[in-house]
Amino acid sequence: MSDAQKLSPSTQAHADADRRQFLRLGSAGALVAGSGLLVACGSDSDPQAPDPNVLFLDGVASGDPLADRVILWTRITPQNNPPQDVIEVRWEVSTSNAFSSLVAQGSATTSAGRDWTVKVDATGLAAGTVYFYRFTAGRSSSAIGRTKTLPTGGVSQVKFAVFSCSNFPAGYFNVYAEAAKATDIDCALHLGDYIYEYNRAGYASAQAAALGRLSEPDAELITLADYRRRYRQYRSDGNLQSLHAAMPMICIWDDHEVANNAWLNGAENHTPGTEGDWVARRTAALQAWYEWMPVRQPDASNALRSYRSFDFGSLVSLHMLDTRLIGRDQQLSINSYVGAGSAFDGARFASDVGNPNRQLLGATQTTWLQQRMQASSATWQLLGQQVLMGRMNVPAPLLLGQITVSGYAALAQRAQTNPGSLTPQEQAILAAPAIPYNLDAWDGYAAARETVLGMARTLDKNLVVVAGDTHNAWANDLLDAQGNRIGVEFATPSVSSPGFEGVFPNENPVQFAAALEQLIGPLQYADTSRRGFLTVTFTATEARADWTFVSTITDRTYTAAVGRSLRTLPGAANRRLVSI
Repeated sequence: MSDAQKLSPSTQAHADADRRQFLRLGSAGALVAGSGLLVACGSDSDPQAPDPNVLFLDGVASGDPLADRVILWTRITPQNNPPQDVIEVRWEVSTSNAFSSLVAQGSATTSAGRDWTVKVDATGLAAGTVYFYRFTAGRSSSAIGRTKTLPTGGVSQVKFAVFSCSNFPAGYFNVYAEAAKATDIDCALHLGDYIYEYNRAGYASAQAAALGRLSEPDAELITLADYRRRYRQYRSDGNLQSLHAAMPMICIWDDHEVANNAWLNGAENHTPGTEGDWVARRTAALQAWYEWMPVRQPDASNALRSYRSFDFGSLVSLHMLDTRLIGRDQQLSINSYVGAGSAFDGARFASDVGNPNRQLLGATQTTWLQQRMQASSATWQLLGQQVLMGRMNVPAPLLLGQITVSGYAALAQRAQTNPGSLTPQEQAILAAPAIPYNLDAWDGYAAARETVLGMARTLDKNLVVVAGDTHNAWANDLLDAQGNRIGVEFATPSVSSPGFEGVFPNENPVQFAAALEQLIGPLQYADTSRRGFLTVTFTATEARADWTFVSTITDRTYTAAVGRSLRTLPGAANRRLVSI
């Protein structure tokens, strides 16, 4: 066929899935890849055979669980051309994956106006209970999903799997496949960058063609149709479908769901002159996010409000925060403080970054968080949010490119063993101030960070923060400006986006991470070169973090292992990282 007639890899995958579903009509059942959950299929003469006019190609998902309800999601692919205006989809919930008895059921309609997605709030459920769910349309059935409602009262343990930065063209989602195998996860947390907005030749796409993972559409995402198409491509991934089918997910957006380094009124990767109105682009992106993600919209009149809370009995109160869109002031640029001869204007920088009016959450969300934390009597307060909260100050010469990390470490070692050998230039490098390496994180919003840490200290709460965004694994002690121990931060590595190994290819990754641990006081752990996910397990006596890494994302055959484990203990005398 001609190039114009060739299908792109993801479109071909959907077409292949269409054919496979027809070919399966003679079998009694088919497994969703990696999930262990059955899809009911019949024979050619069976009246329950899949309806050739409606197919389920994008899997199922559940999310935003409460004690008595949970959001259930799927999407249909109509085969009629043109499809009918509205299609009815039925849903069922059972305590058995055989659906021998139903505890809830109903129907919903969908149309092209919502990209054929289906999202229902299944109510009347029992607390702390595992359920199975499925959808049907005509004679077709979806995969079967597994979900769980929130517990009430006393709870002995809650375990989360934490993800961030899943870039389709960068590699296979082996991280999702590994997490989907777990049987003891209560809920997945996705901290954003669930999709990326770049064009086909954009970020981390060097191996995309070889891996069969070229971005669709090929252009950068601008319109509602663009964002919808990208979500459909991501959801075509069997490993992602398996994760969603295995456990409920609570998610929040970061920047790439809209555009890189987004803030309230724009983004680094948005040029109004060529890419149109920012609000129109953001509106389109958020509409697609609400359509495709298993979330309950907190405020129907304000799509920007995504922050919300979940109580896991009396053990954990989870507060999902938006540090990206609803209240963030524009990021500062470190280059604007560098003068002639690479001199750094530290006084002006400190004044700007410490401006008490500078917002990250915004006043309304900050007040809401304080009220939620104050009202909670849970043992642990967990903040699920996007960017690093810990102080990540590094010597200015490193950021300004005057010396490498390994070179700086060697220089510091010489200063201890043979200080007389240092040249004036080397002495100046060692005397330079330490400044934040990433002003897109809380380090660029110092007063806003002090507000959050201050409320936790005043309310005497055991604070644990989880973060994503950087593509690397981190663990930080959280200290306020006076050095008081407030809590800890666990940051998850990326699912597939490259970490610092791509930024500093000539550095030994192990030595590089060790040097950062030495240079950054509050930093207790770093892994800057491996892809993986984080599990955080809460009990009454500890909050434990385990970082699991996969051996590769460029081959579907991989191994996985826990790379590090740390914990923190409750109580004002603790609230710091402790080795296990």
